[in-house]
Amino acid sequence: MPMIDVYATAGTFANKHDLAQALAAAMMRWEQVPDISFFRDNTAAFIHDLGPDALANATGDSNYVRVQILTPIGVLNRDKQLGVVKEMTDIVASAAADPSLTGRTWVLIHESPDGGWGVDGHAYTSADIVETARRELSRK
Repeated sequence: MPMIDVYATAGTFANKHDLAQALAAAMMRWEQVPDISFFRDNTAAFIHDLGPDALANATGDSNYVRVQILTPIGVLNRDKQLGVVKEMTDIVASAAADPSLTGRTWVLIHESPDGGWGVDGHAYTSADIVETARRELSRK
């Protein structure tokens, strides 16, 4: 159940809602979670518009995008990490209508410790997530 934060200068993306939804859907595919409300409702992306003077690299360029992904520990093996970074980069460049943005998109994957991801007042462990998903699947 990842949380995704995208930081870019204001105006980079024409349709932030569609970008957020595309990123969240891609993460669900890479995490290979069942298409159930528990995961759909708790996999989200947030698009943060920054002022033109709010970011710069060491040479002063500010035409970069940073994508930060927080996901439960151990969900993404190396192949999935590679796939997530590639797909998130491609989605961002497409949403910006700027193919060259792939070379200026940074994707950072962070893993939440077991029990370090909470919703509805409960800090979920990996076992809790699995059990909650099994319960929902059994009601289908």
